[in-house]
Amino acid sequence: MSQVTTRTVGADEADLRLDRWFKRHFPWLGHAKLEKLLRTGQVRIDGGRAKAATRLEVGQAIRIPPLGDPPKDDEPRVSKPAKASPERIAELEAAVLHKDDAVIVLNKPAGLATQGGTGLTEHLDGLLGFLKFGNAERPRLVHRLDKDTSGVLLLARTASAAAKLAEALRKRDAHKLYWALVMGVPIQRMGKIELALSKLPGAAGERMVADEEDGKNAVTLYRTIETAGRRAAWLGMAPLTGRTHQLRVHAAAIGTPIVGDGKYGGAEAFLTGGVSRKLHLHARGIKLAHPDGGKLEIRAPLPPHMAATWDFLGLTLDKSADAWLEE
Repeated sequence: MSQVTTRTVGADEADLRLDRWFKRHFPWLGHAKLEKLLRTGQVRIDGGRAKAATRLEVGQAIRIPPLGDPPKDDEPRVSKPAKASPERIAELEAAVLHKDDAVIVLNKPAGLATQGGTGLTEHLDGLLGFLKFGNAERPRLVHRLDKDTSGVLLLARTASAAAKLAEALRKRDAHKLYWALVMGVPIQRMGKIELALSKLPGAAGERMVADEEDGKNAVTLYRTIETAGRRAAWLGMAPLTGRTHQLRVHAAAIGTPIVGDGKYGGAEAFLTGGVSRKLHLHARGIKLAHPDGGKLEIRAPLPPHMAATWDFLGLTLDKSADAWLEE
């Protein structure tokens, strides 16, 4: 490449980190070189400066400076097919909550990363080829969940469906409901948490912190569904924005960190008595326009470790727990 070019972020690239986007399109460009291009402002998103960790949105324009030609010995690489155990493939197929010509909805298992990252040997993005169900192309990720968060995850089976779903999510036309078990009981049983967040890099990985001055707006609705005395509370949480770790930081900010969330709750975020130390955060449901018309409304059952905790604490699953929290 000997001249400046511009590329538009596609629907299947939504929420991809900028450095991984470059790795996908220009695999021969080293990380150090990319960092220099970013520092000097030669790579820009919609005309503004960006960082390697910037998450992309559908339709954004990426300015690409002259990168030179790839090395002559850099022959096109043929991607090796993903490998997975029969058990993992069976788990993925069993996790399908809904499937039609345009959309697949998964109940993502806790502990399975949505996309690749440092030190990850397995992630959902690398396993999507096992969920083609007769299609020529593998499905596309439309959004993501944290590795340790379980629940509803949307996949698009066509480029058109991916664009429509991503647009609905970007415009906040989707209603999401999460279930969380938190330590203690909120002073206000229901309300709105408005706390701007910023990313703080660190040796232990990125961490989100409250930052009212320079942070990005983050808003969460919540209500207390049921309590286990003063020991713990079951919350319904509806994020109106989509910041990294938003629900985890917001829950901790009101004095009730999510059970199992040592990152934001420290040693006090764990229940005794045999309760799992895994994160107790679950994407319970989503409601949005279906790409082919009508509404798509899906709910995901609790993962095994949370179901066991609900049983241990005597929490009752009923229809009232599924009330959608909307503005």
